Amino acid sequence: MNKQHEAHSLVVGGIDTHKIIHVAAVVDEHDRVLGSKTFATTTHGYKSLLTWMRSFGELERVGMECTGTYGAGLLRYLQRCHVKTLEVTSPDKTARRKRGKDDVIDAENAAHAAFAGIRTVTPKTRDGMTESLRVLKVCRKTAVAARRVALQIIQTQIVSAPEALRDQLRSMTRMKLIRTVAAWRPDMTGYRDVTMAYRIVLKSLACRYIELHDEVAELDVMIKAIVDDLAPNLISRRSIGYESASQLLITAGHNSERLRSEASFAALCGVSPVPASSGQTRRYRLNRGGDRAANSALHIIAIGRIHYDPKTQAYVKKRTEQGLTKLEIIRCLKRYIAREVYHVICARNHTINQVQINA
Repeated sequence: MNKQHEAHSLVVGGIDTHKIIHVAAVVDEHDRVLGSKTFATTTHGYKSLLTWMRSFGELERVGMECTGTYGAGLLRYLQRCHVKTLEVTSPDKTARRKRGKDDVIDAENAAHAAFAGIRTVTPKTRDGMTESLRVLKVCRKTAVAARRVALQIIQTQIVSAPEALRDQLRSMTRMKLIRTVAAWRPDMTGYRDVTMAYRIVLKSLACRYIELHDEVAELDVMIKAIVDDLAPNLISRRSIGYESASQLLITAGHNSERLRSEASFAALCGVSPVPASSGQTRRYRLNRGGDRAANSALHIIAIGRIHYDPKTQAYVKKRTEQGLTKLEIIRCLKRYIAREVYHVICARNHTINQVQINA
């Protein structure tokens, strides 16, 4: 087979990623499928996959699905091997209606997308401090959610608790309630008694809340340290806190040069203006696409500036007099903030790269 395909000077690969296996396909310079094969999601499997693709000719680029989850390990391997890799963002719905769906078809469609340069973007690198920041943020988010659930269960259990416990606890503030209940020493052998069972459960939930609270605090220290290393100038901007800054850094990615302009970053954050004109009416609406977490971060920054920044307040007053609604003004503010954040991040990355080159 290798001799048969020696004439093909350039080939393009496509990969459908999964947890246990990856399915790969190769197309030639005329977008004709040359073959497909399945490989294990191990280092040996990654090496075999790349060797197999290169057996058809010079590998120009590879299109891959799910580079941030199932394909993260393979993405790192291909980047270390200096293979140009594109992320296929969405399936070809027309092809799926006509041909159906299976792993081989998905791999071939990924190769076709990479060949044509459609439905593809440059993936984020997964080996820098931004990836560390993302992992810590995911852990913090789940810890905050679990802490909230623990507190909600404590409050609902107090509502249905026996009167003696309910009257004692219902008027306490949150942290006083947690500390009081966590300090209890219930008789663990008395779980058959209703009152004692409530005391055991409430103490367990309070201890869980405290452990999660401490975990969130530890993660916050790590997240703040990484944000200070990556973009200290971002935190110094008005109304930009560590939570919003960390999310915007994650959205931009460690290799923010993949974003061609500040307009592309705005589109990625879902704050680029979307035309909503009809007839003689010319207007724009809110963009409901993009990374909604980044959009939320920009929204929080905009609201903070509306309340505390005199320049923003003057801008809001001027735009209100021009007839814009509150939502339209916030949309404009989020777009301006996205531009500001993009240039801060790019300037910081340029400084880091210059230091690495000089070193």
